[in-house]
Amino acid sequence: MSGRFEGTVVIDRPIEYVFAYLAAGVNDPDFSPRVQKITKSTDGPPGVGTVFVSTVKDAGMSTTREFELTEFEAPKTIRWTERSKNIVTAKTGGYDLEPAGAGTKVTIYNELEGHGIGKLIAPLALRAARKDAPNLARRIKAAAEK
Repeated sequence: MSGRFEGTVVIDRPIEYVFAYLAAGVNDPDFSPRVQKITKSTDGPPGVGTVFVSTVKDAGMSTTREFELTEFEAPKTIRWTERSKNIVTAKTGGYDLEPAGAGTKVTIYNELEGHGIGKLIAPLALRAARKDAPNLARRIKAAAEK
């Protein structure tokens, strides 16, 4: 079973600034309390093929997650796929950005997928993610506007 959640917000910063902030890939701890740490494990600036490794805490358990950027079109689109083999993974995810007056409209999404016993857990994870999605979008806004 897989399913998608998304959240949208308008950030009071220009699109180039917001894209650079999100594309850096290491700012997730600023807006996601699940992410304990994240590093870029490939050389060079972010782009297609860039890999990020994070430590994430869910339901009291810490797991390592590895994401690869699969689409990177400045300043509008960032896409990723999770390469790690956890019980619930982000099959695909991304940010869509568009100008909104002097600010930037950002939509974040992830498509979650369960593996093994994760097929039983995925609906619960998806429900929690959908419930938190508006708050996640607001946390991204607050972090990007600092």
